[in-house]
Amino acid sequence: MSGLFSLQGETALVTGGTRGIGAAVAIALAEAGADILLVQRNTTATETQKAIEALGRKATIYTADLSSAEDVQKLVPKVLADGHQIRILINCAGIQIRHACEVFPDDDFNKVMQVNLNSVFTLCRDVGAHMLSLEPSAATGRRGSIINFASLLTFQGGLNVPAYAASKGAVGQLAKSMANQWSDKGITVNCIAPGYIETEMNTALLNDPKRLASISERIPAGRWGAPDDFKGSVVFLASRASAYVTGHTLVVDGGWMGR
Repeated sequence: MSGLFSLQGETALVTGGTRGIGAAVAIALAEAGADILLVQRNTTATETQKAIEALGRKATIYTADLSSAEDVQKLVPKVLADGHQIRILINCAGIQIRHACEVFPDDDFNKVMQVNLNSVFTLCRDVGAHMLSLEPSAATGRRGSIINFASLLTFQGGLNVPAYAASKGAVGQLAKSMANQWSDKGITVNCIAPGYIETEMNTALLNDPKRLASISERIPAGRWGAPDDFKGSVVFLASRASAYVTGHTLVVDGGWMGR
């Protein structure tokens, strides 16, 4: 059974891996046997890299600002020129900007869409094209696995977050579209939609006593999520265990959507 979840010999490209969910996910993939390529805005944040190396796996940092379309377009060609084979892609990086809908500035809307959607599309396209050129992996039996981080706002509208909701709704549809075209060629494309998680992105909610209470009361699990709650779901979707799962958005939310 353990072989179903092995990522031995695989290489994963991970965005957003310096903290929170992304860091937990990168470490989980390494624990399952994968080497990790970390995409970061700078090289000074090395905590995740050190944690991966302590597991005996390789961790390489690539610098790119996902808010820059030019940086994103250069990223995969650079990684491939260095000789890496990317078998797993995790798009976990994201930003949140809050304004009321009627005053939401164009610049802020475009910033959110660039990081949360446009960069995801570009990396999926470029890594997907690379995966199509590979032979199936001995570990997973397929050419590759793409996992994009969606949100509860892939399904719901939220408050004061029209750009975030639009971007995450689109991420869910993007996965379906790519899965339709690539699944029979050995590439699965899925999403993970986190519920309310205790991370920096949710500081505004955690610091608002009224919103915090109303949200917490609705979560059947009785608690907010933690980054480590995503380790199992990511390894599952990246491994042989999920061979027949594609075009799916897996909600990890403590039961929120079922309430």
